[in-house]
Amino acid sequence: MATLQGMSGVDLRALVAEAADRLPLWVGKIYQFDAKTLGIRLNGEDRAKYLLLVETGRRIHFTAEFPKPPKNPPSFAMLLRKHLEGGKVLGIRQLGIERTMSIDIGKRDTTYHLIFELFDEGNAILCDEEYTIIKPLWHHRFKNRDVIPGVVYAFEGTDCSALSPEEFRSMLAGSDRDIVRTLAVGCMLGGAYAEEVCLAAGVEKSAAAAEVDAEAVRDAFDRLMADVGRRRDPVITQSGCWPVVLAGEEVRERFETFSEALDAFYPKVAGEKEEAAAEKPRLSREEVIRQRQAEAIKGFEKKIRRYERVVEVLYENYTAVTGVITTLDAASRDRSWQEIEQILKSNNDNAAAKMIRAVHPAEAAVELDLAGERVKVYVHETIEQNIGRYYDQIKKFKKKKAGALAAMERAITVKPRRKQHLVFQKKRWYHRFRWFTTQDGVLVIGGRDASQNEELVKKYMEGGDLFVHADVHGGSVVIVKGATKHLDEAAQFAASYSNAWKAGHFSADVYAARPDQVSKTAESGEYVARGAFIVRGERQYFRNVPVGVAIGLQVAPEVAVIGGPPGAVTGRAKVWVTLQPGQYEPNDIAKKVIRALREKLPEDEWKGLKGALNTEAVAAFVPPGGSDIVEP
Repeated sequence: MATLQGMSGVDLRALVAEAADRLPLWVGKIYQFDAKTLGIRLNGEDRAKYLLLVETGRRIHFTAEFPKPPKNPPSFAMLLRKHLEGGKVLGIRQLGIERTMSIDIGKRDTTYHLIFELFDEGNAILCDEEYTIIKPLWHHRFKNRDVIPGVVYAFEGTDCSALSPEEFRSMLAGSDRDIVRTLAVGCMLGGAYAEEVCLAAGVEKSAAAAEVDAEAVRDAFDRLMADVGRRRDPVITQSGCWPVVLAGEEVRERFETFSEALDAFYPKVAGEKEEAAAEKPRLSREEVIRQRQAEAIKGFEKKIRRYERVVEVLYENYTAVTGVITTLDAASRDRSWQEIEQILKSNNDNAAAKMIRAVHPAEAAVELDLAGERVKVYVHETIEQNIGRYYDQIKKFKKKKAGALAAMERAITVKPRRKQHLVFQKKRWYHRFRWFTTQDGVLVIGGRDASQNEELVKKYMEGGDLFVHADVHGGSVVIVKGATKHLDEAAQFAASYSNAWKAGHFSADVYAARPDQVSKTAESGEYVARGAFIVRGERQYFRNVPVGVAIGLQVAPEVAVIGGPPGAVTGRAKVWVTLQPGQYEPNDIAKKVIRALREKLPEDEWKGLKGALNTEAVAAFVPPGGSDIVEP
């Protein structure tokens, strides 16, 4: 029986059977309406369209209409779209008779498993072919299993319908409960369906499970599962929503499908509230500023009243507080704060100890309950010094209040916003590699790993190109796509994206060679590793090439993050920073670069450009290993 709290495992079996009847299906758009509710548009044969609504922890069913999705899809919905959109639904299964459903989706050469959990808080989990979790909606660590990326999805469930007659009989014989509880708990039926099985089998529900006619119970159980799976008669009764009518239930409404019944039974999910937003008056920038100033003044006044009250209760309890300070100050010189805390907890009859509500060892302070007011007192300071602290706070917030009042009296100068006509960079084929453009407009590309190094040489290196590599073990294969007067930039690029940077070296030797000098063919007895090459003949060397990478934000002719040798970047970027080998890992330095670039931009310009400036875009140009920003 589905209640407003959620569906049972038997209800889910009916829904899964109904969904499987609609196969074949293909995945269309995927939506996320709120923190727990997802929607999948499924396309069937003959242009049929089905809307599957999933409220994790509660329900799954087809619906006549989705709520209005948010304008900016959440990241989990975007992840599901990336992996599943356009894929074919290979199967829809219930795991055991648990409240867990798996949709198996084939896309290209991969099979994904999208698992929905309706028990406890609920979850939605995307797994790969081996059931390794790619991403769950919620990360959880339980006693017996983890639901986090990278671990194999663990499922432990039962399904009595999968037991042989002998196993079913043994299960009942081994139970120390009555038959209705054994079916409700051991077979995951729940109370109502367990009672229905007992009634259909002609056994007393209070009879011991080990003593009933196991064959009759199994026949009744199988008939119920068959009715739920194939001969559904969906209804809403006073007690809930049912896939079949049980004995004694008074039918209020009947439906063609169980999804229609569930869709009518559960309240609608709220979408984006456009109407409410339309009713709210739009404030001018000046009105917003005035509103914030007024709220800030209220906050300052609240803090002033709070600290004035603290001073008042400290004076009212002057003697008692002085005693606490003196006692704890002396005790802390001979004992640790952990010992003092234990003594205070065990000394409940002491009036001074009762005043203490919390201990802060790191600050040598305690919180006292003074006439219902929580007051922090520092035990190495006198009561006058503690009161002085609070007077300082009162002065500080009175000064802030006065400043805010003065600001409200001044006229607000609203700067006209400049309309920016920005063209954002389109994705190009070489963006998946490391890349930059020399000052004279020649494209230079480099591999991010051994696989890309192989690909560059085999697929993209042509007769007029130049092969460049740092003379160290490990680094990007760099291909200069044409003749350039700034070959020093390509050499610096190769030096920077090599293991010389990772090792903390500030320079490296680099060599260049023609394409016909580069080969994968080894001499007899030699082996050429993946991503490595043999260069034969005379090479052009660049000695002691300084490493260095600039990352900047270009706004013309296209808005984009660019990176590479400083000489090639600074002439094109509106703002930039320079990196050198250092201590911060790539992801951390990428965040620091974003903050540094933002600080160089006016606020009104930043708002228009922040769509292009993100961690992923910046990290693409960060060299391997640790880095520091070079201060100007």
